[in-house]
Amino acid sequence: MEALRIVFMGTPDFAVGILDMLVKKKYNIVGVITAPDRPAGRGRKLNESAVKKYAVENNLTVLQPTNLKDTEFLSTLKSLNANLQIVVAFRMLPKLVWDMPEYGTFNLHASLLPQYRGAAPINWAIINGETKTGVTTFFIDEKIDTGAIIMQDEISIEKTDNAEDLHDKLMHLGAETVVKTVARIQEGNFETTKQTNSDDLKDAHKLFKETCEIDWSKSKEDIYNFIRGLSPYPAAWTTLTNGEQTIITKIYKAHIEAEEHELTTGTLIFTKKEMKVAIQGGYLNLDEIQLQGKKRMHVRDLLNGLNLEKNAKMG
Repeated sequence: MEALRIVFMGTPDFAVGILDMLVKKKYNIVGVITAPDRPAGRGRKLNESAVKKYAVENNLTVLQPTNLKDTEFLSTLKSLNANLQIVVAFRMLPKLVWDMPEYGTFNLHASLLPQYRGAAPINWAIINGETKTGVTTFFIDEKIDTGAIIMQDEISIEKTDNAEDLHDKLMHLGAETVVKTVARIQEGNFETTKQTNSDDLKDAHKLFKETCEIDWSKSKEDIYNFIRGLSPYPAAWTTLTNGEQTIITKIYKAHIEAEEHELTTGTLIFTKKEMKVAIQGGYLNLDEIQLQGKKRMHVRDLLNGLNLEKNAKMG
């Protein structure tokens, strides 16, 4: 088998961890494809993707196509003469691209496929209260996250893990899995497993603002999982009603107090040191929140300068 010439495709921090491992293992990365620079912030300054920043720092060839079917891009990609492509947190590829290299194009997905196909597998695994997840490498085909599985590695989800914690754990695990997958492809020593479909498959669809609103009528476990599954980004939110004020409030960290009570769901109980919300079978004790227009703060610090009325409530 000829030496590998790899094109890597990815955009966010998650992909950087995997690319870094490939570079450290001395694999020949002949090109890196990432998202175009985008204006961000108040000054609308062009922002480079995390993958681009890493690639530039490591003197790797970078391509930033806006259209993956553009003839000039396809010509440049072909000229790199790659025989393997690796995709981590990028976008859907046309067949013209994923079918180009001799040894194929494989993707790293942050779930144990076929469970949690889609854009937000890390978030949804926590939101749904899963106790384990993992990573999967698979060869790309015409559909999203449906290709033949090459490798899978599993990891536990701790009860205190939030999306950031699990993201970092899966990034490190994923880097190891990608390197093992590349080694197997290089040796020609692998078998693939066809994905199966069933009625019990859980989806990991993209998150939008409206799907991140807390439903206070749910069980205390569901609310707790929802908050940690969306923390720190995009963050679970609710409305704080304080007299005539209605304030959008993001909740980043909280813990449950199991206690029977007869308070209306959403009732806010507060002292100078704590703030908690009445829910089914107990309270959600708030640790870190962010009021609209303010910084993320520990509740104890927030309460020093916040005047709450007796009938204040959440939701």
